[in-house]
Amino acid sequence: MQIRIAHDAPEGARTGALVVPLFTNEAPSGAAAAADAAVKGALSDAVRSGETKGKPFETLLIHAKDQPFRRILAVGLGDRTKLESSALARYAGTAVRVLGRKGVSEIAIALPEEAAQSAERYVSAVAEGAISGTFETTLYQSEPEQRVAVESVTILPGDGERDASERGLRRGSILGEAVNLARRLAVTPGNDMTPTMLAQEATKAAKDAGLAIEVHDAEWARARGMGSFLSVAQGSAQPPKFIVMSHEKGKGERLALVGKGITFDTGGISIKPAANMEDMKYDMSGGAGVIAAMWAIAKLGLPIDVVGIVPATENMPGGRATKPGDVVRAMNGKSIEIINTDAEGRLILADALCYANELGAKRIVDAATLTGACVVALGHIVSALVSNDDAFAELFLDSARATGERYWRMPLYDEYATQMKSDIADLKNSAGRDAGVLTAAAFLRSFTGETPWIHLDIAGTAYLDTASSWAPRGPTGIPVRAMVALAEALSS
Repeated sequence: MQIRIAHDAPEGARTGALVVPLFTNEAPSGAAAAADAAVKGALSDAVRSGETKGKPFETLLIHAKDQPFRRILAVGLGDRTKLESSALARYAGTAVRVLGRKGVSEIAIALPEEAAQSAERYVSAVAEGAISGTFETTLYQSEPEQRVAVESVTILPGDGERDASERGLRRGSILGEAVNLARRLAVTPGNDMTPTMLAQEATKAAKDAGLAIEVHDAEWARARGMGSFLSVAQGSAQPPKFIVMSHEKGKGERLALVGKGITFDTGGISIKPAANMEDMKYDMSGGAGVIAAMWAIAKLGLPIDVVGIVPATENMPGGRATKPGDVVRAMNGKSIEIINTDAEGRLILADALCYANELGAKRIVDAATLTGACVVALGHIVSALVSNDDAFAELFLDSARATGERYWRMPLYDEYATQMKSDIADLKNSAGRDAGVLTAAAFLRSFTGETPWIHLDIAGTAYLDTASSWAPRGPTGIPVRAMVALAEALSS
């Protein structure tokens, strides 16, 4: 999709559809007022009649006869006093999907008046949302039932400063592409997204963005004592891969991004129920997010040292698979009793966290679809955040807030670590259902050392069973936006 900036008046836009914002309890203003005048008050009539109320992402389509734009699409943004830049991404995504499903190939998106004061931030959000709005999950349909037809988007920032608008366009376009990269990797089924194929995709992304990359095999991992990682891999016929991507543009204050890369999770010997097991192709969403975030960080040229680590394997029940009761040893020498082979994500992350420290990371963020307990606790609205460092946690939350990705910090008391003690080993990999998010995080903390660390449990947010006006059901691209925002905050 082509996307550009134009500083033309919205009522003069020659396009298939002009998109304008509406706010609740307000008459059309700014671009919406100009468009309304061009169609002789049809939009304000719809507002007065209650046909549209400007509720968040509510839409109203009006055909515009004898105008340079053939249609007006009014998209609600809710209460103006509560407007956040992330809402503009959903505004643009809604426009692209609603109009694209109607066969419109060219659209122009007008920004609200307040965007002029923060043109870079608002244009970035619109560009990101427009690009991510084109994503579909119909990759394998020979004749897709639904298709977004939009090929060209023009952003109309009004009085926004031109250089700032262009910077926003560049950033948002990169971020939108990164989000869609993560979603494509996640939605691809396990037969076409094995650890080897995930490593090939990471290599392709690294080459495109100018990242250094190393893809290590089982022998390399065995030589480094990664028994925890390899214990998960040994039941699968697919060889594991340990992916390391590097962006070296800073002064040594290295940030490590670590992502769970279980390309398919049967649960192993502790096998999952058959119902909905097909969704376990999404168990590498954390790893997909890290690969995409690394691509975006490099494309943006951020002046920071970042390493992305993705331990990738299947979790399968085979003749060589790890059994409940087995004891394995991680890279840092800690022994782990396997209670439940379906608590495998923490096992591969354990060695990845150790390796991040070996590479000299000063801060670590891991992301994983780790626990069903997270879905019970927080549903599909917000991701859990657990950290051993208050200042780092606050920095992450502050930087993520503007992205539209939601995170909720949860506690990490010593008692949770006590629950992870084993009778015969240093640790056990499961303490049962109670406080599952936090006992899993306590387990991971045993492998972070003293390094400031954040754990993101994205089990409830990495993919969704319901579509929205701006996205299809399926992968969301979380946590790409937050990881990039953190890197930007640290590099500034």
